[in-house]
Amino acid sequence: MTAARHRAGPGRIVVVGDLITDVVAVLGGPLATGSDTPATIRVTGGGQAANTAAWLAAQGVPVTMVGAVGDDDAGRDRVAELERAGVDCAVERHVGRTTGTVIVLTGDGERTMVTERGANLRLGAGHVDAALAAAPDARHLHLSAYPLLDVGSRGAGLRALAAARERGLTTSVDAASAAPLRRVGAAAFLTWVRDVDLLLVNADEAAVLAGGLDPAAQARALTATARRVVVKRGAAGAVWADRAATVSVAPTRRVAVADVTGAGDAFAAGLLSAWLAGAEPRAALDRAGDLGALAVSSIGARPTA
Repeated sequence: MTAARHRAGPGRIVVVGDLITDVVAVLGGPLATGSDTPATIRVTGGGQAANTAAWLAAQGVPVTMVGAVGDDDAGRDRVAELERAGVDCAVERHVGRTTGTVIVLTGDGERTMVTERGANLRLGAGHVDAALAAAPDARHLHLSAYPLLDVGSRGAGLRALAAARERGLTTSVDAASAAPLRRVGAAAFLTWVRDVDLLLVNADEAAVLAGGLDPAAQARALTATARRVVVKRGAAGAVWADRAATVSVAPTRRVAVADVTGAGDAFAAGLLSAWLAGAEPRAALDRAGDLGALAVSSIGARPTA
């Protein structure tokens, strides 16, 4: 990245991945299997990629969301929400498909997701190419790994990374979720994301991809695949490592937690906006941590108005 680019800010970021309806249930106590559990329930926009795009727009970063929805009311609502938030939407609609939905059970600093990806499985490589062609001012492509983790959308995820490189864009990937990573296998995933400029993983994903090492060692090990790696550790902070042997650690943040849904997506937006504008690793991690802390202070995965 050039000094001129640093001065100009991060530039347009194209975000590729899922656009979802989240049904978030913040549990009032332990889940009473087979009975009733009190909860605070909200229906909101979600999807890892869409959440990151919304947090980028909230920081004034030009951003395009590339994804797929069904030709249904939920899909129209999800796109309208993003557009109101300042996100440019390159979202294809699929007749006969439903917009994806995730039921999120959250409490005690953890969340469990029950997922129907719906029309997200229909995201096509051709649509990704067209969206990139329509964004000539793009400087960076950020891929939520969910498209890679399912055979139905894998072609679109792979094409997004290849097309970005062809256009001279820098690239980043968020590893998305530990369980589907285990299903596809670490070796396959690391092949798909080889030589991306930045790979983001949380503690569980780092364990799948790099084994049971300490976070700094996991990050260093993963730089054999990605040029830079950030291991997100929630309330324990984060670790950055790159191929120049730089290791930076962000401090723990103590905040009142309402809902952890989308915290990692906000973290990614803060990291990208700072790093692409030229911030050093520690400063980029600090900005990421600030947005992650803001995200957990309210229910839902998007910035509050």
